[in-house]
Amino acid sequence: MLIRLDPASGVALFDQLAGNIRASIVSGRVRPGERLPAARELAASLDVNVHTVLRAYQELRDEGLIELRRGRGAVVVHDPRDYSELTAAIEALVAQARAHEVPPAALAALIREAYQ
Repeated sequence: MLIRLDPASGVALFDQLAGNIRASIVSGRVRPGERLPAARELAASLDVNVHTVLRAYQELRDEGLIELRRGRGAVVVHDPRDYSELTAAIEALVAQARAHEVPPAALAALIREAYQ
């Protein structure tokens, strides 16, 4: 699982981390039953605070994507569905947003607003 964090981004590191892991789960690159790296191990490899990783893991747990088990760590529980139609719609939306020069943060805010 490849994780990219941009400290210069306006998005909090835990949000970036959760987003990377979420995308890996939804795309099927990480399967149900797989264990995620231990929080300390992942924090060390990304050079972030362990609480950043724990907060990302808690967010994913609250979304029902992972379980946090004492002694076993974070385990993926989400069974990915076929999101190909949704992925195509998102790609079209992103292309349109780029054509209109809508910043990513503004697009995300519009999506959050519409989703609620």
